[in-house]
Amino acid sequence: MAKDIVEKIITLFHEQGNSEYGGEPVTQGEHALQTAHLALIEKSSTSLVIASLLHDVGHLLHALPDDAPEQGIDDLHEELGYRFLIKYFTSAVSEPVRLHVAAKRYLCAVEPTYFALLSDPSVISLHLQGGPMSAEECQVFESNYYHKEAIQLRRYDDMAKVPNLAVKPIEFYASLLRKHLK
Repeated sequence: MAKDIVEKIITLFHEQGNSEYGGEPVTQGEHALQTAHLALIEKSSTSLVIASLLHDVGHLLHALPDDAPEQGIDDLHEELGYRFLIKYFTSAVSEPVRLHVAAKRYLCAVEPTYFALLSDPSVISLHLQGGPMSAEECQVFESNYYHKEAIQLRRYDDMAKVPNLAVKPIEFYASLLRKHLK
């Protein structure tokens, strides 16, 4: 089963990774690989590298149009991705994926300069995702064991939108994917 899910993920990236990344200048696959690349070069834990790679896998699993956010649709990709990943991967991978949207909302609430860093498509999705967190939501977020990893993943996510950036292919991550299987 472990081999099957790793192959399924690699195939999913090859078959669906060329789809538009919500108005950004990169594809879904480029964005995922760049996010993992940033985690790698910062020497993050291997679980965070894999969470970074897979943080938007929910976008590759749903059948909504690329412009769903512009149509006012929140695809809930973080939940879809989490429900997929929790079956196969440790919480150290699946929880930061589940929390990466909440981390954006959290950072908008607690860091006055963070909102200005968001791309236009990310601002659109922020509004669909509930906007900045309330003080109570921030406390709940901070109580999650993986909230710091989710915040770091979010920061990689925000930076991973560089056209034509040279990164390692999805196959490079196969052994790391296997390492974090349940």
